[in-house]
Amino acid sequence: MHTAIFVILSALMAGFSGVAQAELSFEIEGVEQDELEDNIRLHLNSLDISQDALNDPFWREQLAQSVATAVEPFGYYNSATLVELAPDNEVILRVSLDTPLVIANVTREIIGPGRADPEFRQVFNSFSLAEGDTLNQPVYERFKSNMFNYALSHGYFDFHWQATRLDLVREDREANILLIAQSGPQYQFGKIKLLGDDRASAIIQRLRPFEQGQPYSSKVLTEFNRQLNQAGYFSRVIARPVVSEADNLQVPIEITVAHKPRDNFNVGLGAATDTGPRARLKWQRPWVNENGHSASAELFVSAPEQSITAEYLVPMGNIKRDYLKYEAGYQFLDYSDTNTESETLSVSVHRMVQADDSPWQDDYSLTYLREQYTVEDSPSQTTQLVMPGYAIQYLVKDDPLNITRGSLFRTGLQVGQEGLGSDIDIFKAVAEARIIRTYQKHRLLIRAETGMLATSNFGEVPASLRFYAGGDQSIRGFGYRAVGPEEATIFDPSTGTEEDAGGKYLATVGLEYAYQVSSNWRAAAFFDVGTATNEFEEDPAYGIGPGVHWLSPIGPVRLYLARGFSPEETTWRFHFMLGPEL
Repeated sequence: MHTAIFVILSALMAGFSGVAQAELSFEIEGVEQDELEDNIRLHLNSLDISQDALNDPFWREQLAQSVATAVEPFGYYNSATLVELAPDNEVILRVSLDTPLVIANVTREIIGPGRADPEFRQVFNSFSLAEGDTLNQPVYERFKSNMFNYALSHGYFDFHWQATRLDLVREDREANILLIAQSGPQYQFGKIKLLGDDRASAIIQRLRPFEQGQPYSSKVLTEFNRQLNQAGYFSRVIARPVVSEADNLQVPIEITVAHKPRDNFNVGLGAATDTGPRARLKWQRPWVNENGHSASAELFVSAPEQSITAEYLVPMGNIKRDYLKYEAGYQFLDYSDTNTESETLSVSVHRMVQADDSPWQDDYSLTYLREQYTVEDSPSQTTQLVMPGYAIQYLVKDDPLNITRGSLFRTGLQVGQEGLGSDIDIFKAVAEARIIRTYQKHRLLIRAETGMLATSNFGEVPASLRFYAGGDQSIRGFGYRAVGPEEATIFDPSTGTEEDAGGKYLATVGLEYAYQVSSNWRAAAFFDVGTATNEFEEDPAYGIGPGVHWLSPIGPVRLYLARGFSPEETTWRFHFMLGPEL
């Protein structure tokens, strides 16, 4: 019986205690500076105290002492605090800061080689407290820490504070600051020390953004690590300074690398209405030789279509931005229901050039294209072209996936001349622009594309070089390549069907507005207009409709319902797109 009563009383006491320990709310008066008030609240939060306990002078003194401790680093060493209780667990603190300590003297000096380094001296002289300023200890401590970090990141590995002192003369309301730095010598980049397989030595030397003997900089080393990890050759790589092995002030840079597997394979299986069951095999070899050459190939197999493509990259200057690319492809099509066979062979060489930190990329190319196909019992037809070309691209965006601001401009041309490897004279030019701008929750996408084709015999121009409009990235509301000249169709061996013959000219414009309805969703509306034609007397096609964007972790997913209008037909289509617009 006594035990039961004791348990009940204990529970009741715990309940009353929980009510008494309700969280207090503090109203702070007499403090105008946010930094001061934030520090006071930080100190008050560390106190475990109830409102009832504040009736005890001891706890009131504890509150006042906490406030005094919080304001002292900001020069207020003579503050006083009056504690008042208010209803609803509120406590009013009336703070009198009194006169702060003022800095009377600041003595600073650099000893060592850093004294002759203009940048080191500039950082050291950036100490913001001066004679006559109110003492601010957080600024004083931050400067000491920042100066130490700067010294280490710029090769002054022996840096230390020879003397630091903060003298407080409370009776005079003054403070004196002493800062004497011993810089020590500035170390330099030394030799590269490669751990593991040394086949990457040549590539690493080419990526190295510093020369041996150059003053050490952690920023330069960070950039080196970034380039190594983006080179595409390593599954893991890290470069770090080994200060303990420095020789004559030169610090060796130790690089630990783990190479990607010699061969990578990817297999894909699927099915489609046009092809039936299909399989895709991709092979990649990141390392072909010690110079960093890489190769890849892809094999596609289905009942009517078999193709193989290959790519070979040769790094030139900047490994990721400046390289030679050799491409080759062969495709065989056999549509038995239309007695059609087709063979296409293409070979091209590209020289890609992009300066460091530049959004501009140049592409110099030479392409050989040969298309041969047979329809029914007609004689085989073949077109052969050799076309040098040039393209230039400008690309900037604020995020790789979810872009709020970005611009893309791209233009290029290809030329072929009869008698110089080509069956016909041909000139093709294209230009494209896309701009994305976001203003708060409003997002606008503007895109435009134009092209022209001049030739001595349009009938022999391969379908792959003609202009078509329609599709996700062109005029929504129409199928891919569904918009073309009204007057003609040709047989396309890639699908085994009659399709628009394609045009000599292309012009499309698209506008899209999107509104951010939540953190991961946007509602959109668009209008597209344009045509692929042989003469601009034809009425254009246009599409309009609503859409929705889901900002997924792997990039935006966009879905649109489009109504397409053209002189021949009116259509409804869904369009689904995954990935960024630029």
